[in-house]
Amino acid sequence: MKKKKDPAPSVQLRLPGPKAKKWVTRDHAVISPSVTRSYPLVVESAKGCVMTDVDGNHFIDFTSGIAVTTTGHCHPKVTRAITSQAKRLIHMSGTDFYYPSEVLLAEKLVQISPGAGRKKVFFTNSGTESIEAAMKLTRYQSRRPYYLAFTGAFHGRSMGALSLTASKSSHRKGFAPLISGVVHAPYPNPYRPPQGVSPQDTVEHTLTWIREIAFRHIVPPEEVAAIFVEAIQGEGGYIVPPKHFLNALSDLAKEFGILVVVDEIQTGMGRTGKMFASDHVHFQPDVMTLAKGLASGLPLGAMLARSHLMDAWESGAHANTFGGNPIACEAALATIDLLETGLIQNAEKIGEFLLNKLKIIQKDHRLVGDVRGLGLMIGIELVRNRETKEMAVPERDRIVQSCFEKGLLILACGQNVVRFMPPLLISRREAETALSIFEEVLSEVEKEKVPVA
Repeated sequence: MKKKKDPAPSVQLRLPGPKAKKWVTRDHAVISPSVTRSYPLVVESAKGCVMTDVDGNHFIDFTSGIAVTTTGHCHPKVTRAITSQAKRLIHMSGTDFYYPSEVLLAEKLVQISPGAGRKKVFFTNSGTESIEAAMKLTRYQSRRPYYLAFTGAFHGRSMGALSLTASKSSHRKGFAPLISGVVHAPYPNPYRPPQGVSPQDTVEHTLTWIREIAFRHIVPPEEVAAIFVEAIQGEGGYIVPPKHFLNALSDLAKEFGILVVVDEIQTGMGRTGKMFASDHVHFQPDVMTLAKGLASGLPLGAMLARSHLMDAWESGAHANTFGGNPIACEAALATIDLLETGLIQNAEKIGEFLLNKLKIIQKDHRLVGDVRGLGLMIGIELVRNRETKEMAVPERDRIVQSCFEKGLLILACGQNVVRFMPPLLISRREAETALSIFEEVLSEVEKEKVPVA
């Protein structure tokens, strides 16, 4: 019996192909130029970890729609849940009425979220909306005007969330003044610690900065409503902080009655090999924000908070027309069931395989600086010199483009990092194929005439 050939990768034409070119031209005529595109991929369909473009080329997807398609593209269990619900009820606003799927999903999220104690849920459409809800709740509950966030953070692009975001100045350019009262502290980055600080001391450096600089010179701690923090920085470069960071930060916050909001928008729903990244360090936040992989492709976000915090809101204090849409809720329930019955374990196993193989690749390729991550949230830092850690930015961008041309879809993050975030059902064989393409591209880019330090 012949072994079935994998459909990906298979790139038959010079990219973009003729049909893709036409769609790109039409797109530019009607779509806002503010939308960023990494390369001219025009998708027609997708299944599992494979995407097919309008010209019939097949690609291995290591982007998951920016960590959204948790269960892979068009998983049959998720599509059945969507189509079944669509036949019964498409929309009836949970702001005004009740429906079972919204309650069932809220109960499930409370059950699986970190820590004990009573919690409640507010549903949104996106990560940005979840952050906005958390900003409103913590200010409303505490009656305090200030927030603390971190450099390198990405929490969204609406005006409130953008005020917390500090990963790229281009995100904020032209939108000042933003929401006042946000102070940014240094995120503990053991891969690129501040000058004179050892990787082991980055958490202490951050906490000292908050105490001695932020609270002494910038903002009185008794007026800070909440600290917003990513469990792992995503857009900022896939930075995994030291394990004791979240709990140490929480201890500091409790001294001053400050709430801790953990952004699990990209790290949640099994991405790191556990349901939530906070689970790796046994941390329970006061508030947690979710979105992206929650409904495996449908727009759905959530804010979870300790019940006594959520109960501070009076009726009408915050609302949302589409949040908790019944179709999205059913997709999320199917997603969580798949996560609990094998996909999280697969993310842990394949993630460990990828990290180990990438560390072997690191030894043979001078462009690879640091390799880091948890589960299927992996960052590969590109450098021109490992000792000075000079960033290989043009080389990084060339690698992303070349991988696309060879049938592997990856994305950049930070200033000089590429990220691997495939669907959680990825097979070892697909992972091996992706690594083969990535290493081939690395070798080609290392031979190109790019100035090297």
